[in-house]
Amino acid sequence: MMTTFLLQAAPAGGGLMSFLPMVLIVVVFYFFMIRPQMKKQKDHKKYIQELGVNSKVVTTAGIHGRIVEVSETTFLVDVGSGVKLRFDKSAIALDASKAANNDTEKK
Repeated sequence: MMTTFLLQAAPAGGGLMSFLPMVLIVVVFYFFMIRPQMKKQKDHKKYIQELGVNSKVVTTAGIHGRIVEVSETTFLVDVGSGVKLRFDKSAIALDASKAANNDTEKK
């Protein structure tokens, strides 16, 4: 007795249709996660470059102070009572004077 096997051909668009959901997930992930983060990093880098002497800042550790000296990679920050600390530029979180201005505008 001979048995015959019938092979069915795969639908023409089946391969592409199986990858479409994965491609859509990657596109959505890019527009909602990666792109905004890249924009935020770019804005923060621009902000750090614009800082100068007498700018009030807050570090990532939460230390508030005023910039008294700017070098290529660091800031010297006066934190009060003549105490000056040197911070790497990446340690600056936000401009305290801009944050204070935003708080007064909201009230």
